[in-house]
Amino acid sequence: MTTHPSIDQHPDLAEMRTRFERATTTPRAQAIETLALLTGIFLAASPWIVGFSGLQALAVCNLITGVAYALCMGGFGSAYERTHAMAWSAIAIGAWTIISPWVVAGDVSTTRTVVTNVIVGAVALLLGLAMAGMDSRGAAGSRARVSRGAGESETLR
Repeated sequence: MTTHPSIDQHPDLAEMRTRFERATTTPRAQAIETLALLTGIFLAASPWIVGFSGLQALAVCNLITGVAYALCMGGFGSAYERTHAMAWSAIAIGAWTIISPWVVAGDVSTTRTVVTNVIVGAVALLLGLAMAGMDSRGAAGSRARVSRGAGESETLR
């Protein structure tokens, strides 16, 4: 039985890091991260861009959730292996953005707020789902070689 001095040397850990690195270096992953950052920035600034900054409760809510979303989705390119689980919190932020005009204190469900939050929330939710599924789609779509003994191998999809 082979023992390793630390978990950092474990072959499964090294393979997982390589797989996560491959997942984040694709143009698709980089596009998702860029769009997510832009979505978070727009969500934070939307009360002043769209013109509902007078509704202070929703303006503050959008500012906080936009910054939180940008921070959640911003770390994927550099440290996906440590931050990929945060995509689920980004999904929750997207869902919150959709329902927030009806949940935030006060009557803030105007046409501007509802349309803006539903569209931005849906985009945020979809980008979070795309990032959460990035590794599983990358691994399922790639080919792997499995050794079957005495020089035989089989290609799996």
